[in-house]
Amino acid sequence: MNTLTNNKSTLATELWFAEDKMYVRLDDGREVAVPVDWFPTLRDADENQRKNWRFIGGGEGTHWEDLTRTSW
Repeated sequence: MNTLTNNKSTLATELWFAEDKMYVRLDDGREVAVPVDWFPTLRDADENQRKNWRFIGGGEGTHWEDLTRTSW
């Protein structure tokens, strides 16, 4: 039996917040939404802190400079 595998990593290209969710768009076009409550530091952050982020690892993760010890 043959199995098709995809060894390419999917990377994040965009990130935004709306209501109580964080959205991430991936380079293959998919969008993923997760509740902000899953990340208490982000949940408790103000809007400016949430907006001060950058992708790390070329889109494999996200880092919020203002929120120390917070990286996904």
